[in-house]
Amino acid sequence: MSGISATDVKALRDQTGAGMMDCKKALTDAEGDVERAIDLLRERGLSKAGKRAGRDTGEGAIAFSIQGGDGVLIELGCETDFVSRNDQFQTLVQEIADTIRGAGEVADVEAALALQMGDETVDAHVKSAVGRIGENIQLKRVASVHVEGAVGGYIHGGGKLGVLVGLVTAAPEAAEAVAKDVAMHVAASDPTPLAVDRDGVDGSVVEKEREILRNQALASGKPEKIVDNIVSGRINKFYAENCLVEQPFVKDPDKTVGEIVGEAGDVKVSEFIRFKLGEGAG
Repeated sequence: MSGISATDVKALRDQTGAGMMDCKKALTDAEGDVERAIDLLRERGLSKAGKRAGRDTGEGAIAFSIQGGDGVLIELGCETDFVSRNDQFQTLVQEIADTIRGAGEVADVEAALALQMGDETVDAHVKSAVGRIGENIQLKRVASVHVEGAVGGYIHGGGKLGVLVGLVTAAPEAAEAVAKDVAMHVAASDPTPLAVDRDGVDGSVVEKEREILRNQALASGKPEKIVDNIVSGRINKFYAENCLVEQPFVKDPDKTVGEIVGEAGDVKVSEFIRFKLGEGAG
């Protein structure tokens, strides 16, 4: 009905935690009677989001959305593994990922929640899902890759682990399969790479490793005059184990990831993002 304002809808949403569209429908059905609208939302199981908002969301799923050189990786949390594997929840996480990717540059969760998703925001859509599904649901992490080239993605364990990889190339179509393979490598590799290459490794991490290696060498009785050479050799091994392009490729350990990428032509790994379910705070 025309007498229902956006302010009325928002006020009802604030009271109940239900989605904006659900609140609008309840107010319409109740002919503007707020108390009746609240009762309708309770009857429809849609007014419980606020009560559920404090519950732990240690389960959930990770999903990606890719188009050309743009990719988004998200983590959507819920309370139980049962719900995380539900088709309704899996559809929800994919729809949110697609919405965020379609919006372009989105840097964080707050910005993502404010995006329009149909007739409501992502935040309102999530709150509506809380009422339908019956568990607390939270958008926990958002990250994106934007490259002049190709983006590859890989999801493992039904959404327990997700990776995006960006490849810079003038021939993105030819590099898509390689991008996906490298994403799979990042998901499977042990240790998980710290950076794409040596230039990307945090200097403080290297110095800490260097100090540990030096103390180990001295403790083993090695003469101090050769300790620096020993440490340099072991630091090179540290880089080889922890830099993505230097790691043995999981599908062909006789070649490094860098060599596999190089076989695709003039292609360079620009970045990667790896989400493991539950490792993000919040």
